[in-house]
Amino acid sequence: MASKPSIPQGTRDFSPAEVSKRQYIIQTIKNNFEKFGFQPIETPSFENSDTLMGKYGEEGDRLIFKILNSGNFFFNKNKIELPESIEALQSNSAETIDLNQRIELNKFTGKISEKALRYDLTVPFARYVVQHQNEIEFPFKRYQIQPVWRADRPQRGRYREFYQCDADVVGSKSLWQEVELVQLYDTVFTSLGLEGVTIKINNRKILSGIAEVIGASDKLIDFTVALDKLDKIGEDGVKKEMIEKGIAEEALAKVQPLFNFTGSFADKISQLSNLLAESEEGMKGVEELKFICDNVATLGLSTATLDLDVTLARGLNYYTGAIFEVAAPKSVAMGSIGGGGRYDDLTGIFGLKNMSGVGISFGLDRIYLVLEELQLFPETVAATSKALFINYGDAEALYASQAIQKLRKENIKVELYPDNVKVGKQFQYADKRLIPFVVIAGDQEIASNSYSLKNLVTGEQVSVDFEGLKAALLA
Repeated sequence: MASKPSIPQGTRDFSPAEVSKRQYIIQTIKNNFEKFGFQPIETPSFENSDTLMGKYGEEGDRLIFKILNSGNFFFNKNKIELPESIEALQSNSAETIDLNQRIELNKFTGKISEKALRYDLTVPFARYVVQHQNEIEFPFKRYQIQPVWRADRPQRGRYREFYQCDADVVGSKSLWQEVELVQLYDTVFTSLGLEGVTIKINNRKILSGIAEVIGASDKLIDFTVALDKLDKIGEDGVKKEMIEKGIAEEALAKVQPLFNFTGSFADKISQLSNLLAESEEGMKGVEELKFICDNVATLGLSTATLDLDVTLARGLNYYTGAIFEVAAPKSVAMGSIGGGGRYDDLTGIFGLKNMSGVGISFGLDRIYLVLEELQLFPETVAATSKALFINYGDAEALYASQAIQKLRKENIKVELYPDNVKVGKQFQYADKRLIPFVVIAGDQEIASNSYSLKNLVTGEQVSVDFEGLKAALLA
């Protein structure tokens, strides 16, 4: 008995309608990337494991899909013996394996897997820049729209295979890049008709400054990871977690204003200036944010709002300056639909030092869900033809095909029903495909060099010549 077909958990099939909508989003993002001067590159779906491993932290390493070496190397007992940690994995969770077992397991994994599916587009981009540095003109503005893979727990808006849409600039420390990236976010979401998004911004230097002011610089990561959860577990939950991590209650009293951080962007900058007055690093962050905010305010945004969020800490080890995250309109329950930030030395992990960069990403899958929920996809976004020509036989099909050939040269999507079957069946096909028009080209139409065009939505039918047909289908 044949097994029931299925796909791996966390992956999806896409229907023609879904693909059309996804392509609409991708094309909109791509057009605006190029409008802002970004150039496209592509990198392989899989990289050498040592390119990816150790770049995303321990949790990221666990989520990387490893690719087994080809052949039967794994099963050849003469070549390799299974380490005890494999047995531990079979009976326990990965967290229960001690350090020595983990080292042993990593060595074993390195023997049977030398490649891995890419986890994101940024680390492969850093590798690309280092490898092609002599061919690149800096500052280098690149965009990349490709799939990535993560062995994550699937849920709404989160999948194991998904697309990232990234735009990065490397080779410049200018804060005008951050200003432009805020404008790029605003331009893309305005183009998609998604008004009311909030572009949240923070700065790694501010987070470092806050930790310094409260005497917890050695617990910067613990402090910011807990602070980042404010909207999920509330003020009491955040304070409880910080205390559990060894941050003193007296230290928390100094940052009490963070838990009631309100007002305009300028008001928040003022509050931060008072809070961080004794931190040189923190004040650098304040000045950077002020520069970005002031220039964005002068230039203006179309439909988005720029907001300072001091609890924003995404990828703390990754970023060194500005940090971005985009929230969907409040009417939609959805996580972030974009994010990014400044990284001063990402290429340093591959040997090219002092190559500052900044970049942002758009969450294609979540943007799709938001547009769908708010019914913002244009009616013209469809994977269907504008008209179906009815097939009455070979002579009629040839007459229809001559018109079809000319219409396609005008970029009008039309097709001929391939078989000479009952007309009712052909009409049903058009209806189920949501094709709005059918074109009747029978004996009478051929004799008068005309076409009968029927609107399947209104039921109206008219007789037209070719120019009339073209005009109707272009409308």
